[in-house]
Amino acid sequence: MNWSWNYFDLDGTPIENPTEPCVTSGFPNQSDAEAFVSESWRELLASGVGFVTLKDGDREVYGPMNLRPE
Repeated sequence: MNWSWNYFDLDGTPIENPTEPCVTSGFPNQSDAEAFVSESWRELLASGVGFVTLKDGDREVYGPMNLRPE
């Protein structure tokens, strides 16, 4: 399947047209998708992304996951 992230702003509103550093082209597997967020969460947060949801094709796997540190 095509693994991807849905991005949401700090208020939880979907980001319809995400830009860098968001990846919108998809990932070949779940571990690559999770590695991207694990390595990029600070840049995503700095660009206004507050939450992400992981999808496998059209199926939501989990989320929304808060990117802000506790």
